[in-house]
Amino acid sequence: MAIVEFDMSGAEKNIGAGTIDSLKQEIKEAHEKLVNKTGAGNDFLGWYDLPFQLGDEYERVKAAAKKIRSDSQVLVVVGIGGSYLGARAVIEALTDPFANAEALSGKGGTAVIFAGNSISPVYLSSVLELVKDRDFSVNVISKSGTTTEPAVTFRFFKELLEKKYGRSGAAKRIYATTDKARGALKKMADAEGYETFVIPDDVGGRFSVLTPVGLLPIAVAGIDTDALIAGAKEAFGEYGDVSPEKNECYRYAAARTALYRQGKSVELLVNYEPGLHSVTEWWKQLYGESEGKDGKGLFPAGCDFTTDLHSMGQYIQDGVRLMFETAIEVKEPAKDLIIGEDADNCDGLNYLAGRGMDFVNKQAAKGTAMAHIDGGVPNLKITIGKLDARSIGGLIYFFERACAISGYMLGVNPFNQPGVEAYKKNMFRLLGKPE
Repeated sequence: MAIVEFDMSGAEKNIGAGTIDSLKQEIKEAHEKLVNKTGAGNDFLGWYDLPFQLGDEYERVKAAAKKIRSDSQVLVVVGIGGSYLGARAVIEALTDPFANAEALSGKGGTAVIFAGNSISPVYLSSVLELVKDRDFSVNVISKSGTTTEPAVTFRFFKELLEKKYGRSGAAKRIYATTDKARGALKKMADAEGYETFVIPDDVGGRFSVLTPVGLLPIAVAGIDTDALIAGAKEAFGEYGDVSPEKNECYRYAAARTALYRQGKSVELLVNYEPGLHSVTEWWKQLYGESEGKDGKGLFPAGCDFTTDLHSMGQYIQDGVRLMFETAIEVKEPAKDLIIGEDADNCDGLNYLAGRGMDFVNKQAAKGTAMAHIDGGVPNLKITIGKLDARSIGGLIYFFERACAISGYMLGVNPFNQPGVEAYKKNMFRLLGKPE
């Protein structure tokens, strides 16, 4: 199978047989803008062939991860937005949900904890309390070093590290992922002697998961980053053909474009594996920040099924017909459980005896899709073979490339984010920041 498979049969009522054909010229033009680097935002296309361009720094990332795993019970990753969402998505998808608890209890491994993604004193206090009596390191991630949330958070962890290990000892436990030459964090890192990794100038934060931004925390979590990158390379190789019949990625971009033009305003990404929750969170930033501009764009939302069917299911089934769903299916679960037979059968579930939980989960997915399609909600489906590093690497690249093509078809610059600065200006004014 392709590393990522795409199925739009659940939207046939909405996307007619000739619709994708009618978009072929637009797809071709978007493809040429991407590969020839002639479209808007072309100075931020470093992610395009990034899996082939990692170089020597990648070896330093793996060496640093090995050191952190040997001397730290906890790695605190300080960053916000694209500086943490990609790493969190991969880690949660590919590690045991209780891996951090195991590491914190001293049973092996290094817990990866995220901070600097909010300004909550309650959360920050809890993380500081968690690490104060444990050996820990910090990976601070910021292009400028002055973004409020991570910058103020890093102040607290720097102070705690220096109090615990001394200034020179703390410097050996701080890893700065930042600009290659300038900015407040780079200046501090050079002055203090922190090991540094580069955020490439031509890769925006939401596309940075396969740079040191994501790779260092992912490697510390014990994930095979070589396999992750290999999956992205494999996906790259599959998406060279401009024809949507042969290109799963471009067919997804075309399908969501067609539904948007038919009046759908929300794309709901759904999954049936709790480990994919943060993949949805990363996807929301990727598409929301890339497409939501100039009064255009689908609103990216997400649900975890079947959990959210008991809270959001009613609206999806019978509410305003403003959305379509894109469901992620995993063909082979990492684990399965067989349902046993109960002599009393008080719960009436003996008809499932001998079946695996994965079978039940997949029938729930099929039944949900059937109900929502009948209710007027088009369904698209993305399938990966397993929840493993190769598949997740392919899925990341699939979404990134489809996002670029969709953005160009929408007529926006997919790689800038002018609206993000508005809240910051107001916040700085209210805080009394000097001009």
